[in-house]
Amino acid sequence: MKRVRITVKRMACYRDLMSEYENPIEHACDMKLGQSFIVEDCTKPNGMCDSAWESMLPFVKELATGGGNFYDGWMKNPYSAMISCNDGFRPVSFYIEVVE
Repeated sequence: MKRVRITVKRMACYRDLMSEYENPIEHACDMKLGQSFIVEDCTKPNGMCDSAWESMLPFVKELATGGGNFYDGWMKNPYSAMISCNDGFRPVSFYIEVVE
């Protein structure tokens, strides 16, 4: 299997939606901008958010097994993907790429 790097590229926070719909949460996300993880054998890296991992796992598996070219040319680098976690209040965007 190929090694895959996951890098935090952007973090958003929609305070208007949080105040309108979300119950207060003291500590919702541990990700840091620029933080990076190396995935070996499709195992969730230490420190990776469970929810984010579930969102990106199908892409990580595909890249780790030699696949890519998602959606017929979506990414400039066919062996990569840009995936966001499914938190609608504070989404984090991750760049996922094969490490040679």
